[in-house]
Amino acid sequence: MNQYIAAIDQGTTSTRCILFDRDATIVASAQKEHRQIYPQAGWVEHDPLEIWERTQEVIRQVIQTSRIQPSQIAAVGITNQRETTILWDANTGKPYYNALVWQDTRTKSICDELEKEGGQDRFRHQVGLPLATYFSAPKIKWLLDHLPNLRKEAIQGNVLFGNIDTWLLWWLSGGPHKGVHVTDVTNASRTMLMNLKTLDWDDEILGIFDIPRNILPQILPSSPVQPYAFTSKDGPFSAEIPLAGDVGDQQAALIGQTCFDIGEAKNTYGTGCFMLLNTGQKINQSQKGLLTTLAYQFGNQAPNYALEGSVAITGALVQWLRDNLGLISNSQEIEALARTVENNGGIYFVPAFSGLFAPYWRADARGVIVGLTRYINKGHIARAALEATAFQTKEILEAMQQDSGVTLKSLKVDGGMVVNELLMQFQADILGVPVIRPMITETTALGAAFAAGLSVQFWHDLDELRKHWKVDKTWLPQMSVEERNQQYKNWLKAVERSFNWL
Repeated sequence: MNQYIAAIDQGTTSTRCILFDRDATIVASAQKEHRQIYPQAGWVEHDPLEIWERTQEVIRQVIQTSRIQPSQIAAVGITNQRETTILWDANTGKPYYNALVWQDTRTKSICDELEKEGGQDRFRHQVGLPLATYFSAPKIKWLLDHLPNLRKEAIQGNVLFGNIDTWLLWWLSGGPHKGVHVTDVTNASRTMLMNLKTLDWDDEILGIFDIPRNILPQILPSSPVQPYAFTSKDGPFSAEIPLAGDVGDQQAALIGQTCFDIGEAKNTYGTGCFMLLNTGQKINQSQKGLLTTLAYQFGNQAPNYALEGSVAITGALVQWLRDNLGLISNSQEIEALARTVENNGGIYFVPAFSGLFAPYWRADARGVIVGLTRYINKGHIARAALEATAFQTKEILEAMQQDSGVTLKSLKVDGGMVVNELLMQFQADILGVPVIRPMITETTALGAAFAAGLSVQFWHDLDELRKHWKVDKTWLPQMSVEERNQQYKNWLKAVERSFNWL
């Protein structure tokens, strides 16, 4: 009897395979890191073949340590770092170049040139995204423009493009031997090439970027009616198992948090923060610098959309206090230090170390601490650093609510910083809504598992998924409305002080 779903979580720094049972409990997991390659300033690459090798290793390790038979795995779901771009030879599987990672900024001149006609938002109406180095389209163009004969090879039908999900699905289903060339709507929506309405590649934008349509994968639902393909018997699973789920990592976390209703949002607290708000079947074009993206599509159902906002510096600020100032010796100490004081002592810390992201998009901003007096000690600085994460989250969510007209009901949280209970309480206080931490914080992998499980009827519907999502702890707002408003007003005043430094 099939008892498990396998989720492959291919992230920016490592690859994991996690096995979930029918109760959505983790049975076994394995993780391996891969190299970060920096050929020059602003360039970030990964070796696609190394990622495929690590993927095979963690799959085999999970099967070995769990002592299950591959035939007990009902389906496989994939979630992945989004936007990272690979072009490879359809006949051999050999990449033409390293993967260009989402963080890579070598395509700035391409984006600047395209901005001259129509500005940064010239494609936003079709794709929901601003022109930015972040997305896949300029990365594909860079590779086609810079690698000798590659465009000719592409036109002849020898080149395949994919984000990491497509690359792994192709190899897992046989690679050069009938590997399937597909992606899902969430990953396709991050290429800057997929039309949000048609869920198909946009021919006008393809023409402007000079990208041959034949290199692109077929776009399918995140949880398809029929599996995309089956794993190859020669591959790491050593069996034919349905490949039945594919979701970009932040959307996978939204699914893993069961944010299926309009107005439900999740925030992933890591080095930075990634927030997604479910806006249902409505496409909301942001007026506040947020991204309009696909949330998911299950089977033949209409797709769900989301607004996404990112904060550059959250957990990275705690690392800065540790590594640059030496206030703490490890990141876990920040909460105890912050608890040595009753409040922030009147100081506010705006960590605009490399400018401000949404909703400001101010490259001229730099970090500031305001309100300093002789009274302030390191406890106040630690507390203000934690509060900065909560204030920035409030700014993104306010922008989301203004864009969508949707009122936030609660905020579901995951990521490394959610163990910090002082931060979570302040987050609830400053938002004025409950903040909810789940039992399983591996929500990204769980989302991929849910998508695959729905496809093969391992789980039957969204209500069943909701039953498997369990609350670990909920923080309710305790701050008065007056204090909340005053604190936020002070924060916004501090943000203004960070402007115009360059």
